Amino acid sequence: MIHSTARDVLIIGGGAAGWMTAAYLAKHLGTDRNGGPKITVMESAEIGIIGVGEGTFPTIRNILRALGIDEAEFMRESHATFKQGIRFDDWEVTPSDGRHSHYFHPFESPYWSREELNLVPYWLLQDKATRLPFAEAVTFQKKVADAKMAPKRIHQGNYQGPLNYAYHFDAHRFAGVLAKYAKGLGVHHLTGTLSDVPLTADGAIDCVVSKEHGEMRADLYVDCTGFRAELIGKALKAPFKPIDDILFTDRAITTQVPYTQPDGPLESYTISTAHEAGWTWDIALSNRRGIGYVYASSYTSDERAEEVLRAYVAKSGSEAGETRRISFEAGYRTQQWVKNCVAVGLSAGFLEPLESTGMVLIESAVNKIVEFFPYHGPIDASAAIFNDLMVRRYDTIIGFIKLHYALSKRTEPFWVDNARPDSIPQHLRDLLDIWKHRPPSRFDFVLDHESFAFFSYQYILYGMNFDTRFDAARGSLQQQALADQLFARIAHFGEQAQKDLVTHRHLINAVYKNGFVERPPASPLAMAK
Repeated sequence: MIHSTARDVLIIGGGAAGWMTAAYLAKHLGTDRNGGPKITVMESAEIGIIGVGEGTFPTIRNILRALGIDEAEFMRESHATFKQGIRFDDWEVTPSDGRHSHYFHPFESPYWSREELNLVPYWLLQDKATRLPFAEAVTFQKKVADAKMAPKRIHQGNYQGPLNYAYHFDAHRFAGVLAKYAKGLGVHHLTGTLSDVPLTADGAIDCVVSKEHGEMRADLYVDCTGFRAELIGKALKAPFKPIDDILFTDRAITTQVPYTQPDGPLESYTISTAHEAGWTWDIALSNRRGIGYVYASSYTSDERAEEVLRAYVAKSGSEAGETRRISFEAGYRTQQWVKNCVAVGLSAGFLEPLESTGMVLIESAVNKIVEFFPYHGPIDASAAIFNDLMVRRYDTIIGFIKLHYALSKRTEPFWVDNARPDSIPQHLRDLLDIWKHRPPSRFDFVLDHESFAFFSYQYILYGMNFDTRFDAARGSLQQQALADQLFARIAHFGEQAQKDLVTHRHLINAVYKNGFVERPPASPLAMAK
């Protein structure tokens, strides 16, 4: 074994947060088998992994690609399927007389052709009564997803495809994939239960103690203990900032639903349906649906929440099985790196499952830990920068999630209160005032603080029929004929894609069986990008 002078890392807690941290650090910093730091994960066999949601954002592909994990293998082992976005049902208005509203937040950006014409202003000036829904007008991904087609084909290799995509997966199995990979790189794995965290005279962690392994010391401790926040919260007392005055949900009730037709059509988007005091997620894995109702306990009871969940499942002709309740407090640590400890995942904070931001925040944290890794000098040299960047990222995500609620016109108390101006962060209120007169722009946002591109805000705004008054710009938009051609081109691409792509279920079955098959594409769809 190569002698290592690198600083050792001890990660307390497994799950997706712990094992993604271990794998990413091992990939980029090495391990003690090759002169890098000794990286150890200690997880308890007594404490289960909390998986509030099983959806992801497309940035997960960057992490998996960087780690060198084979896409087909990861998908098989995680029971993963493709996710092309989120369909929001009944978020805009309360259903009445059998009428429902819905819109789509695709992962694909609005079509930007070689002519470099921004189509959003031209869509805004179309007749509101006859124009296509925004997501359908500016990208063909909605047609592909609605038709239950896959975002790529069998011959397109690891993490590549004509359409942007993420995944739905079994969070427990995904953690297992990361653990297998991390151990292969030389990460050490211990099973043990944390019993004490003694501190030094200056308030840093001196060691961690488990009944199985006694005292264990490291240079950097990573808290991946979930909501318990054993290191960053209980031991180091890092302040927690609640945001229940902005995001009201604080509980979820979940269930697993087997398919009535195991080889039937497979959705490739999360279905998010608004209800009286929250919303349900409906996620299609290869072998089951994962369904949960996220709600605010101050607006409904646990018993009523279970009724809502079971009624939702029953509408599809299925029956909810055993349910599980999860309580959470929306908020985050204002200091996520304190002295020789950094928090990743739920120990750092949790907002709510909407838009699958939990995994995004893990990705953001582990990227920064690698960039800021203290090879020498003060262990917390970059802590202030890390904390500032993470807090800003949490705050921008809070605003983006709140946008979904703030635009609703539903009439139940939960929704009425969510639209109250005093529950909307000032920065978001300022932007909404600006967006009454022009669409969201990339210059509205600082990229290092954002998890969502400016066009994601456009999809939410115009999916919810937000009114941007743009008539005064009509005379300045001189390329109407070209815009009409491009709208028609997008519609044609959507029709072509439905012919060119296979169904989502067909591709999942093929990938699970044979993986992706490398050969050159020969399709007009591949030329559309």
